[in-house]
Amino acid sequence: MAIQGNSRFVAIVDDDEAMLDALKGLLKEAGFPARAFASAEEFLDSAEHQHTGCLIADIRMPGMSGLDLQTRLKADNIDIPIIFITAHGDEHLRMQALRSGAVEFLAKPFDDEVLLESVRAALDR
Repeated sequence: MAIQGNSRFVAIVDDDEAMLDALKGLLKEAGFPARAFASAEEFLDSAEHQHTGCLIADIRMPGMSGLDLQTRLKADNIDIPIIFITAHGDEHLRMQALRSGAVEFLAKPFDDEVLLESVRAALDR
C-alpha cells in the first residue's frame, strides 16, 4: 500500500543519525519514499513540506523540538499528519501532541509494524 505514482513522501526529522538511517531503510523496504532531516530547522528550510504526505518527528531535539515544529506548521497553515517518536515520552507530552493533532505518539523502542500502520493511516487521511 505504498504511495507510488504520487510525489508525496514521508519526512523523518530526528537528530539521531542512526535512527534516521534505520527509519529511512524501514520505510523504503515497505515501499514508502522517505527523506531524512537532522533537525526541524533543516526540514523547514528545505521547503519540502509541500511534498510531505506524513512526518515522523522526534520530540526532543537540539534547537526546535518536535512539538515546536508541530506548532510552527500549524501557525503556517501547513497540514501534515505527524507521528511523534521519543525516548523521553511522558503522558503529559503525549496528550499535548495528540491534542494538537498528532496522528500517533510512539515511545522508543517501538514496534516497526505499529509505525508502518501509523504511516499508512496518516497517508490515507
